[in-house]
Amino acid sequence: MELRVLSLYPEQMNIYADRGNIVFLQRRCEWRGIDFSHAGAGPGEPVDPTAHDLFYIGGGQDRDQRMVAKDMVASKREALADATGDGAVLLAVCGGYQLLGHSYQLDEEKLPGLGLAELETVREPGPRLIGNVAIEVDLGSGPRILAGFENHGGRTYLGEGAVALGTVIEGKGNNGRDGREGVRHDNLIGTYLHGPLLPKNAWLADHLIALALERRYGTRPELEPLDDAFEDAAHASARAAAGA
Repeated sequence: MELRVLSLYPEQMNIYADRGNIVFLQRRCEWRGIDFSHAGAGPGEPVDPTAHDLFYIGGGQDRDQRMVAKDMVASKREALADATGDGAVLLAVCGGYQLLGHSYQLDEEKLPGLGLAELETVREPGPRLIGNVAIEVDLGSGPRILAGFENHGGRTYLGEGAVALGTVIEGKGNNGRDGREGVRHDNLIGTYLHGPLLPKNAWLADHLIALALERRYGTRPELEPLDDAFEDAAHASARAAAGA
């Protein structure tokens, strides 16, 4: 088996060490004897919706996000819609999460979004939402905890029918008001948790790997258990930092 991953705008959308998510996916595959291929698609570069099974969008600075938003809609939206509609996994973190919705307000400008999730991100008076965060999620195997770090000025509001990734235990979440964090739809996940996310939550990395392999090979594999002593310690530390 081979996990085929495509990073979108890897040079522009990579802050808070979120490139570590890709490294972690690679290591989880290599330790199990699963082949791993990784490519990037930058400004103006087209995307083949059938060539990869896991797509990743990280976070970026405001100036980069402004450029990426317009280019992504023009050169990649249709392909990403086709891919996710066909079962591909898409993980979007922080700025990438904001771009999944219909629009993102940056200063006085409203940037276009991919429209892959029913959400909008706006700017409101008040401080940035910064700090350690823990949420409870259920992706089909019972409640689990995700822990990470958030730092965002935008407030994200889910639209009618949209499903949050999880419920905030500690931290601010999407907007600091409604107790929800992230979004999920089929195999699409958007979240503000980073720092990076997957090394602190190994179970989520394995969940994404299994979903992506299922899309390629037709059945969801039983992934070989790994010695996760270090990963469990990282998760416990992230939860403790959040006070969960």
